[in-house]
Amino acid sequence: MHIPVLLHESIEGLAIKKGGVYVDCTTNRGGHSIEIAKLLGKDGTLVCIDLDQEALAEAKEKLRKLKNAPTLHFVHSNFRHIKSIIESLSISQVDGVIADLGLSSQELDESGRGFSFLRDEPLQMTFDAHPTDDMTTAYDIVNSWSESTIADILYGFADETYRGRIARAIVESRRAKPISTTKQLVDIIASVVPAAYRHRKTHFATKTFQALRMATNDELGSINELIDSLPSILEPHGRVCFITFHSTEDRIVKQGLRSHVDALKIISKKAIVPQEQELQQNPRARSAQLRIVEKI
Repeated sequence: MHIPVLLHESIEGLAIKKGGVYVDCTTNRGGHSIEIAKLLGKDGTLVCIDLDQEALAEAKEKLRKLKNAPTLHFVHSNFRHIKSIIESLSISQVDGVIADLGLSSQELDESGRGFSFLRDEPLQMTFDAHPTDDMTTAYDIVNSWSESTIADILYGFADETYRGRIARAIVESRRAKPISTTKQLVDIIASVVPAAYRHRKTHFATKTFQALRMATNDELGSINELIDSLPSILEPHGRVCFITFHSTEDRIVKQGLRSHVDALKIISKKAIVPQEQELQQNPRARSAQLRIVEKI
């Protein structure tokens, strides 16, 4: 079961107004949305966005069971389109936005789409459970992109020390046969990184899988488009909570927010991190960081 991370801190950070209008950019199965809906009451409005249709359907079922639920909108889309999404719902501005940028436990453990290096699954990695033919998959990247481009994404999206070795090994391996599963990719990585790197606490394939997932879903582009939309879609004093899970995400959020200092004020001077009690209940929250901003 997916456990929403920094739930109390993010709900508190949103400073939810009863009867207000809020957007959950990454609804998943409704962890944060449910708590927001409870505080909004029947006069409020909540827009729930997600790329995973199955997760969104589960959230819809849960949220519609709430007493005094707000007006609910469920949108299968990428949060990068937040401005056009709310406009299509005849909403001009909102009181708050939350974007939990991490993978859910179900996506890691149960999706079968190749997010985890601990399972042998097809190399897909799309957030959309049913990708169309024009969508890029991790399979496309490892089997079609150039060695230099693969190395660049391993560095740019994950700071992978052995990016050159891994990219070269991927290209050499695919000449013999396509790389179609996570196990194949893990074995390729294992064959070229040093023994000490293979036996450290963090799994040696973590950064490669992170980089491929981010490239597959154009995650940084989506984050930047979301941030650029905030000044126009937020009501004055409207708040936004970003929950990130690794340094690349956090860096792009900080850089994006700095480009809008004339419109967005940082509420949390330092990133808010999970308390020890939460970490005991959910060890996957250990790298989470929450940043809160408010429209001036």
